[in-house]
Order: sequence, then structure tokens, then C-alpha cells
Amino acid sequence: MWDIITSSLPQILAAGVKFTIPLALISFAIGLALALVTALVRISHRGGAFSIIKGIFRFYVWLFRSTPLLVQLFIVYFGLPYLRIPGVLENGIKFSPFIAGIITFSLNTGAYASETIRASISSVPNGQWEAASSIGMTRGQTLRRIVLPQAFRISVPPLANSFISLVKDTSLAASITIVEMFEVSQQIAAQNYQPLIMYTLVAVVYAVFCSILTFGQGYLEKKTNKHLDQTEGE
Repeated sequence: MWDIITSSLPQILAAGVKFTIPLALISFAIGLALALVTALVRISHRGGAFSIIKGIFRFYVWLFRSTPLLVQLFIVYFGLPYLRIPGVLENGIKFSPFIAGIITFSLNTGAYASETIRASISSVPNGQWEAASSIGMTRGQTLRRIVLPQAFRISVPPLANSFISLVKDTSLAASITIVEMFEVSQQIAAQNYQPLIMYTLVAVVYAVFCSILTFGQGYLEKKTNKHLDQTEGE
């Protein structure tokens, strides 16, 4: 058993460094940017034609929160190549496995994180908007200087949890042939006929990764709360 572990662990860790970690980091960064835009659009008070844009973003959030992530991966990677439109998309839309994974994970993360950010912004008391307006600040200035910094502190714990969940969800990328940690463990298990050892080993590696991220989450929360305490003390 130890021979299997010592020979397999480097391969699993290499896949984590090459695919799992980059896939999670890139997807989360893009998803977070998309989430911020989505949240700001949805809390906007603009009417008229802008309501159509708000409706599109609302539909996007509903769609990705209401369907399984695995199904989304299959649609983007296996389904879009069959989206053929004569004269426009003769060969459908084809992505490499890694790009398809980034697109899917980013859109999924953006949908969930947008609700976190929107709730965090909404949790800031309306009195702060009114106070800022009374001293001549525009809505945009109030958002940037007063509301978003507070919303960031509130959203740190749930967003960190989302990132940790995303790291675990990258195991689903094996279904579209991305050779990340779980896929490597499957390949090795097919060779040595020891699925219990291999799947337990990759589970331990995921647990270690997520434990490190959880520690980082706690440190980040302490730093943001410390800054808040200092601000209140002043």
C-alpha cells in the first residue's frame, strides 16, 4: 500500500499544481468579476430599457443556480459543438477541455457569488446612503467609498466558502477529460486495480488543500475584523 501511495502521490500533486489550482483560481477570479457586475446591475435603480438588461442578468443567475454544475459542463463541452447555425456557426462552438471548464466554473461561480455580493450590499443600512447624499456624494461615490468596503468585509466568509467549494467542484472536470487530481487517481486506479486506496488518497489531498484554504479564510476574516475594530475605535 505504501508503495502505491508514494508512487501515486507525486502524480496527483502534479495534476493539482498544473490543472486543479489554476482552474480554481482563474475561474474564481473571472466569476468574482462577473458576480460584482451582476450584483451592481441588479441593485441599480435605473428603469426603462435598462430593465431588459436587469432581466437578462436575473435570468442568468436563475439558470446557473437552478441546474447542476455537471450538466452545465456537459452542455458547454459536449453540447455547444452541435449548435450549428447555417452561415454563422457551421461547425458549432468548440472549446478545449480546460477552456470549457473555466467558462463553466466562472459562470457558475458568478451566479452564486453575485447573490452573496448583492446581499452584502443590501445589508449596509440605507441611512449611510442618505448621509452620503446629504453631503453631496453621488450614488457612485457612495458605492465606491462607503458601501463596497463594508460589503467586502461582510462577504468575505461566504465568498471564501464558495472558493473552497469550487476547489472541490473541480473534480467534476474529469468528466470532460481535464487531467486534474481526480482524473489522475482514476487513471492510476485503472492500472493498479486499487480504487479504494487511490480514491482515499485523492480525498485526503483535497482535504489538505481545503484545510489550508480554511486556515487562510480565518486569517483573512481576522484581518478585516481587526481593521473594522480600529476604524470604530477612531
